[in-house]
Amino acid sequence: MDLGLKGRVALVAAGTSGIGLAVARRLAGEGATVSVCGRSPARLREALSLLEEEAPGAVHGKALDVTDHAAVEGWVEEVAGLHGGPHVVVANAGSPPEGGAERFGVPDYRAAVELNLLSAITLTRAALPHMRQAGYGRILFVTSLASKQPIPGLALSNTVRPAVVGYAKALVHELAEAGERAVTVNVLAPGMTRTPTLQAWAEELEGGVERLSADIPIGRLAEPDEVGAAAAFLASSLAGATTGVVLPVDGGATRGLL
Repeated sequence: MDLGLKGRVALVAAGTSGIGLAVARRLAGEGATVSVCGRSPARLREALSLLEEEAPGAVHGKALDVTDHAAVEGWVEEVAGLHGGPHVVVANAGSPPEGGAERFGVPDYRAAVELNLLSAITLTRAALPHMRQAGYGRILFVTSLASKQPIPGLALSNTVRPAVVGYAKALVHELAEAGERAVTVNVLAPGMTRTPTLQAWAEELEGGVERLSADIPIGRLAEPDEVGAAAAFLASSLAGATTGVVLPVDGGATRGLL
């Protein structure tokens, strides 16, 4: 199936490992020119090498922290100058620390807002003018199933993930009112996914991956590429009528946690 991504330019924030890298690989494999960013120069080099194998000459990268607003804006302008677009933006970032609501102070909540909400807003605002000019845009926010329901012990994530959904919903209606219906806005809400970070965490738990999979109806963790496939569809020309959606990729865990 041709997803209509050939010739499109995509930005994937935090795209050097885990879910972000899986999304970047899928988009590159569909023929998009993909630029990824990440904090670690070494990890960035590894990711670019991997992406080059799938889409020679069609990848770009930048070492930056997504909470550095000026750096994010500069990344967008650099890619636009080199490749055109961007037509697809995947706003992604790491997860805030684990812990209950009373464990954290105001500075911790502020840092979580910077990491997961304001970074997404900055990237979106920087990319939107280019999408308007191109007459095509796909904005995709990667959150977690905490955007649909709270997860015990993840107070920071439970607080900021729904805020991203609120921003996305507001953006959907404002774009429609402005007549910019070629730009869609969606939220991807992965559940427990077999990323390197989760694998390391599972090794410290009694029961490991089996324990984490116990409440998932499909009986296993999601694979990063399964999240990447969902992202590729939402980024595609086939998803022009899909906007304002929060799509779980969690093996049914949203239901299982009720």
